[in-house]
Amino acid sequence: MRELSLHILDALQNSLEAGATLVELIIEEDLPADRLTITVRDNGRGMTEEQMAHVTDPFFTTRKTRKVGLGIPLFKAAAERCNGELNLASQVGVGTTLTATFQHSHLDRAPLGDMTGTLITVILGGAGEVGYVHRVVGDAGTQEFEFHTAEIKAELGDVPLTHPDVRRWLQTFIAEGEAMLLIR
Repeated sequence: MRELSLHILDALQNSLEAGATLVELIIEEDLPADRLTITVRDNGRGMTEEQMAHVTDPFFTTRKTRKVGLGIPLFKAAAERCNGELNLASQVGVGTTLTATFQHSHLDRAPLGDMTGTLITVILGGAGEVGYVHRVVGDAGTQEFEFHTAEIKAELGDVPLTHPDVRRWLQTFIAEGEAMLLIR
């Protein structure tokens, strides 16, 4: 995939398909350590030991709609290509945590990509609650953009996140938050 945001979207969709009502996405760019860490944590149904043993096999999937599951194997390959790794921890009935690490400066590391579009797709796609943290650690300090849909929903009251004005505000809010992180 040309952007890491597409891998992230796939991981978030996996969480939702596993029945998660809470999905957390944490992106940490540690520039002095030259590491990029992407974590997706959910409270979905979790995976059995057998599923965990086969999760990086592209010909293994629990989905009934297709016979292959390329998302996690491709995400793992992208991380390993950039001196990183992909780790999964899961417990049935509790949820799953996926963590992918990359050498931040690696020549082959794909750009983070369209995080605004990825987050909007997940939020407006009927996800329960979404928490997002994007942290950039640099020599001059740490910058962070964070939001939780539960807090936004509480402020909106009966107005749904899918309302056109709210959708436009969300897109602007996320895009501006991400843009602030680019000013280093």
